[in-house]
Amino acid sequence: MSNGLLKHALQAIKPELRLRQANLSKKPAPKAANRHRTPHRVNQWFKWLSPGLSVKRWLFITIGGCLLLLLGIAIWSRQTPIFRLGQLIGDVLEVITRIVPNYISGPLVMLAGLLLVFWGQTRSLGSITEVLMPGEEEELVDRLMAHRRLNRGPRIVVLGGGTGLSTLLRGLKHYSANITAIVTVADDGGSSGRLRREIGVLPPGDIRNCLAALADEEKLLTELFKYRFQAGDGLVGHSFGNLFLTAMSEVAGDLEQAIAASSKVLAVRGQVLPATLSDVRLWADLEDGRHIEGESNITEAQGKIVRIGCTPANPPALPRALAAIEEADYIIIGPGSLYTSIIPNLLVPEIVEAIAQRQVPRIYVCNVMTQPGETDGYAVSDHIRAIDQVTSGKRLFDAVLVQKKMPSAHSLIRYAQEGSNPVYFDREGVMQTGRRVVIANVIDEEVETGLVRHDSDRLARILLRWYSRVAGIR
Repeated sequence: MSNGLLKHALQAIKPELRLRQANLSKKPAPKAANRHRTPHRVNQWFKWLSPGLSVKRWLFITIGGCLLLLLGIAIWSRQTPIFRLGQLIGDVLEVITRIVPNYISGPLVMLAGLLLVFWGQTRSLGSITEVLMPGEEEELVDRLMAHRRLNRGPRIVVLGGGTGLSTLLRGLKHYSANITAIVTVADDGGSSGRLRREIGVLPPGDIRNCLAALADEEKLLTELFKYRFQAGDGLVGHSFGNLFLTAMSEVAGDLEQAIAASSKVLAVRGQVLPATLSDVRLWADLEDGRHIEGESNITEAQGKIVRIGCTPANPPALPRALAAIEEADYIIIGPGSLYTSIIPNLLVPEIVEAIAQRQVPRIYVCNVMTQPGETDGYAVSDHIRAIDQVTSGKRLFDAVLVQKKMPSAHSLIRYAQEGSNPVYFDREGVMQTGRRVVIANVIDEEVETGLVRHDSDRLARILLRWYSRVAGIR
């Protein structure tokens, strides 16, 4: 069923792909001359001698191999050709030194040798760069240095879902390639919900957003994966990314294998893992006595949540997710919808137990605004207590990140019309929970719409700065 659906999807999206390709083709190509400017090339060549690139050792090994090769030939041939050649070179040098003194001819010959080596190496590296990175302005050595730096970054595990998680990942990938995003699979609304009901796959929506955020070609891929079809039987409302992951799930066998295969195709920096492969469905008990089932229905019920759980209860965790937590240097929870993005991951007991046992820096990123139907009137301490309640009091984080400045009046009015307000920072209440507080400006406001979101770069920078400070203390 999904194969036919994907076929229609590809046919419908072809005009969109042509438009994206046309927009990319308008981008001016870098001038070839820029790559070969002498001062620039000299600077780039010296970067190859930087520590950590594993280049110098192989260069010396190559030189040593050449010397051994020449020595072997000399031994094999009883040194006769080498002796004659050396004698000839000695005679020539003696004639040269009679004409040009050795204190002049020696340095000149050395300079000529160095120039030949430099010229040969730069041309060789330039040719390799042109083949591996055609049309790219970035130099190969810069790419290698960035690759080395990112691979040495801390092993970070991030839990959540929705747009908040993908926003954070978009910033973190510039600091480390060792990122694991553990994503909720409780979504049952929109395109994901339809695919879940009609085909029986786990909801791919949040996973799709995280894959796009961690991909190298993030901007184009995000636009492509978020593209929603406006026409076509059975296609209206579906996003291309959801259909892509659904088809990959059937081809690969399950969602875990589909994500792994997609990550290779999309050059994803890090890995994205579902919290569980069980078909999890959320339920919530409200203060007014109602029992609501379904993630999308919980928010629409517009009630105060007093208890939340899932069916089946205590779903098993994905083994790779547990392994990532056990190897993590840093664990981040959030940002995202408290009850429908963050807590669903914590309804997997093995994940809660694994996080609670880790003695590494752990932090919770609190939302900036309340979410109607979920966290109406919530302060920062209410978010913390809700997580503590669902985890039976297990301590999953040591600090909470809180937005410092209040959003602008324009944004406040915009959100008030939707029943949303800033999450109040009650310092005393947070201190009673035993958590430290990290206060920083980490939001980005759209001037025209008044939309408030976490800023990817600021958020990642603050989180890594806090990690470096705390990890140095431990």
